[in-house]
Amino acid sequence: MTLIQLWRFITIMLASFSLSLSMAHLLELPRRMQFDQQLWVKVTVFENVYRYFGSVGAAFEIGSILAAIVLVFLVRKRGSTFYWTLGGAILLVLALVSWVIFVAPMNAEFATWLTNPVPSNWMRYRNQWEYAHAVNALVKIIGFSSLVISVLVETAKRKVAHSNHL
Repeated sequence: MTLIQLWRFITIMLASFSLSLSMAHLLELPRRMQFDQQLWVKVTVFENVYRYFGSVGAAFEIGSILAAIVLVFLVRKRGSTFYWTLGGAILLVLALVSWVIFVAPMNAEFATWLTNPVPSNWMRYRNQWEYAHAVNALVKIIGFSSLVISVLVETAKRKVAHSNHL
């Protein structure tokens, strides 16, 4: 196994772990949007069912971004493979930026609900939190797909090159 193959494996695995957490949010969205205030606030804020998403998820997210950036450097001279890898890395970064802009402020707001009354417009906060997670999942799906396509593109090129040498 070459360094690039090993690094691709690491990058794709970290990106898939990060995507798995976002997919959980996306798949739960339809049902969670039906929760009343009491249930939604209870499971999301007070019981914090997503507590490990912040610590473990952050490691996956940051790790996948850093690994993808290194991978972009490693494949920089490989034509379309480079562009697919670059696209995947950019989308992973975009997902993190989106989380920082749209989700993190809601998490900070929810923390105040532990000691203060839940505001009457709680659905505004819930909607931003839920829909931002859904958009993040979609961005990560495309980013992850780009990373996988980068491998498939290069594999197809190598097959063609190999068959031309026979």
